[in-house]
Amino acid sequence: MPPRTAPPRTAPPRTAFLLAQLGADAADRFAERVAELGLTPRDAGAIRVLGHTPGISQRELATRLGTTPSRIVPLLDSLEQRALVERSRSERDRRNYELSLTETGQALLAPLRVIAESHQRAVLAALTADEQVQLAGLLAKLSAGGGLSPDAHPGYAGAAGSSGA
Repeated sequence: MPPRTAPPRTAPPRTAFLLAQLGADAADRFAERVAELGLTPRDAGAIRVLGHTPGISQRELATRLGTTPSRIVPLLDSLEQRALVERSRSERDRRNYELSLTETGQALLAPLRVIAESHQRAVLAALTADEQVQLAGLLAKLSAGGGLSPDAHPGYAGAAGSSGA
């Protein structure tokens, strides 16, 4: 009789649900944390991207956040009204605006970083350091396999007024 081979291992049946459940919980908890700064997760995402890439266009910001340029306009209007972001005509292409953080917007980068780091520690608290590294690698692989961008979030693709995390 030939040796028995074990059947191929597959993920337990509720893995995708657990990922969605954990993602929703993490998004809700992040929204609560950034609300302390008077921000939505969408605001925080835009501020973070602009902090790393000042001078990008509205179109590029929309692409980085995974939404359309028409949906980014209300977000930028809100950030501009709160004196967090400023738009200026591009010297290279007068049809485009370049975006940058104001001093008030820049001042939010440090507390946002503290919130993000604290949030990450809280979400991953049940895992050892090695497990956190392993999970990060697996999630990056799943994200890349799904064609997801590291800056984009599915919540950004909806209406610009929503507070997707």
